[in-house]
Amino acid sequence: MALIQIDHDSEKVGVNLPLNVILPDDLTRGGKPLADRKVLYLLHGLSDDASAWQRYTNIEILAREHGLVVVMPTAGRSFYADMANGQAYFSYITEELPAWLEATFRISSTRENTFVAGLSMGGYGAFKAAFLRPDLYAAACSLSGVLALNALLAPPDKVENPALMHEFGLLFGGLDKLSGSLNDPMTWLKNAAASSAPLPRLFAACGLEDDLLPLNRLFIHTAAQVGVPLHYHEESGGHEWFFWQRQIEKFILAI
Repeated sequence: MALIQIDHDSEKVGVNLPLNVILPDDLTRGGKPLADRKVLYLLHGLSDDASAWQRYTNIEILAREHGLVVVMPTAGRSFYADMANGQAYFSYITEELPAWLEATFRISSTRENTFVAGLSMGGYGAFKAAFLRPDLYAAACSLSGVLALNALLAPPDKVENPALMHEFGLLFGGLDKLSGSLNDPMTWLKNAAASSAPLPRLFAACGLEDDLLPLNRLFIHTAAQVGVPLHYHEESGGHEWFFWQRQIEKFILAI
């Protein structure tokens, strides 16, 4: 198995982005070449980077045991959006990066071999990729995802976070442009319900002590209302790596 750390010069984003890739040996797991192996894109949260999944989970052990290619990109605090300032992180994750990896390492880019998962902001990013580009992924997983942005900005206690509102305004070009846009998780559900295109298998999980639990329940409730199938799980846990470690193992077993 090889762990490769790369500074990737992204045309879509316009900066060098740290990128970590785990490549299994061809001789492990039945001697499959890289082109035939499953590829898992793991997306980090708001305060993390490409190294987080390796630092805080046993993803390297899981990659070895299951013969996975694992790709861990960096997206800053972008919410995996094509940002209003021109830095196109969504296009980077879904277009530029997969094409570059296939050309460089000859890994698979087929839908049946490609999976995406993430935590918190990365859970939002994983589902955004799955809903907006369902042709790319066989399955997607959101762990403690930020799955209701408007609810996050207008919490039930009415205590607004000015810094967060300002940051979201910069990300999405103004908060007035968020609701109903392709950055809005509720729009993903509405569009998916009206489309005949097959969705990836969708998995989500959130801890019972997680502050984002109400956002996840709102998303799951709306998905059920509009008829979007989704596997959802709750168990004891907070917004923490112990919970995400357990859930990513379950997702890998499911795919």
